[in-house]
Amino acid sequence: MAFSSGNSSGPMAEINVTPLVDVMLVLLIIFIITAPLMSHKVKIELPEANLVQDDKDKQAPPVPPITISVKEDGSLYWNDEKIGKEILESRLSSTAQLQPQPKLNLRGDRTTKMRTITEVTKIAQGQGMLDIGYVATKEKGQ
Repeated sequence: MAFSSGNSSGPMAEINVTPLVDVMLVLLIIFIITAPLMSHKVKIELPEANLVQDDKDKQAPPVPPITISVKEDGSLYWNDEKIGKEILESRLSSTAQLQPQPKLNLRGDRTTKMRTITEVTKIAQGQGMLDIGYVATKEKGQ
């Protein structure tokens, strides 16, 4: 608090507003400069959804997905049938050429190394599979 150097013996009761005005002017200038930048918009033409179904979509029966299971020791199962990596590659190659292509669900044990899952994924992508999904179970209590 400022004290007067004049004749009065008490403290000065006036507040010095100059620093307050300085801060408010700086804030006003900042908001004047940044306000036009906040409303700047980029015009983008978004694609439109085609909600009309073709007749050929109605005629094609849904294709059941293929499930590949990978155990901790690296053994592979094609829809619960044990297979090797060579057979996996040939089956994925022939499946990738089907129209429509079925989904591929990749399932691994809780203890399966991610390296093994990544290897099977790369094999599937290399053979031309487009829709690869990973199967997990929901934790109990959620």
